[in-house]
Amino acid sequence: MGDPLAFLSEQLGAWRQAGTYQRLRILESASAAESRFDGKEVINLASNNYLGLTTHPRLREAALEATRRYGVGSGAVRTISGTMSLHMELEERIARFKHVEACVVFQSGFAANAGTVSAILGPEDHIISDELNHASIIDGCRLSKAKIHVFPHKDAAAAEKILAELESQPGRKLLITDGVFSMDGDIGPLPALVEAAERHGAIMMVDDAHSSGVLGKNGRGSVDHFGLHGRVHVQVGTLSKAVGVLGGYVCGSRDLIDFLYHRARPFLFSTSHPPAVAASCLAAFDVLEQEPERIERLWDNTRYFKAGLTRLGLNTGMSETPITPVIVGDAALAHRLSAALFEEGVLATGIGYPTVPQGKARVRTIVTATHTREQLDRALEVFERAAKKLGVL
Repeated sequence: MGDPLAFLSEQLGAWRQAGTYQRLRILESASAAESRFDGKEVINLASNNYLGLTTHPRLREAALEATRRYGVGSGAVRTISGTMSLHMELEERIARFKHVEACVVFQSGFAANAGTVSAILGPEDHIISDELNHASIIDGCRLSKAKIHVFPHKDAAAAEKILAELESQPGRKLLITDGVFSMDGDIGPLPALVEAAERHGAIMMVDDAHSSGVLGKNGRGSVDHFGLHGRVHVQVGTLSKAVGVLGGYVCGSRDLIDFLYHRARPFLFSTSHPPAVAASCLAAFDVLEQEPERIERLWDNTRYFKAGLTRLGLNTGMSETPITPVIVGDAALAHRLSAALFEEGVLATGIGYPTVPQGKARVRTIVTATHTREQLDRALEVFERAAKKLGVL
């Protein structure tokens, strides 16, 4: 008998031949503006640590104190004996921060999206989803078994047309979008989508993973950015990016959260966050409210770096946020550019199909509040040399 998993080796070989096979880079230091990967010090343009909170002294101390007091784990899922006072305090803190009735924390942002969509909808329902929504939304839609209707990226008129066509159909309708799209860095057309949802009685849901800590007052996200409080029924956010720790959350009405306590499978069947995680997340929300200058520095650095890439003649696509892709088209070329950058001291990841559409491969960059101008200038110099060497410029 042959190896029944031989097809995996064949696919890996095909990826190697195509130049799209990716080896994991190993982080050997704290995640910071300049970090050590694979034994090399590099300017890190590949993390979601937007505000530099992974190493903030207040978060470190909160994690240590919680570990000393409560130990390293909760010992159970939330619905058995794993709901600690820290978990409830964190959920209440986030709800106040987001100006909503209630919040539930999940083990990851992926679990928050997938668990929520699959819990609140069923086969008789309809989902109207942006074509570039995150994989966790796509998986949640599939798990729900609802009928999925995809509209062209950011085309609110197309989304409303679908809603109008479904008006006479039975079942609930959910309109869902990313607040900031993770591969292109553009902002979803939330005002127009909210109005469409209201006109047709649809549930409005926003994934604010890359908006949390980035958009809105003190980083409250895209709903705050557009002044749409009370008009978005389901808000998903993350604790793993700008907040600097780990996890995801869902905000909305008290009944929505109580329902998810009973029916969201990732919540029901995963052990709750360790005390250190919950405590450091709580400290992060204090920092968001008390150190707004971090978000100002993030946006100053974003404008500076984006202008530098544009000045070089590189294609940054539709980016409006700290996520700034350098689009090169061919996936193998994107990976070669990423490797050339790393050799000269810059980490920025090559991304191709199926993460992005065919022909839209890119090297994705993300600046943070803690990058210095000197680091950004060095990174721009490296980009220019590597891009010229590979014929991108």
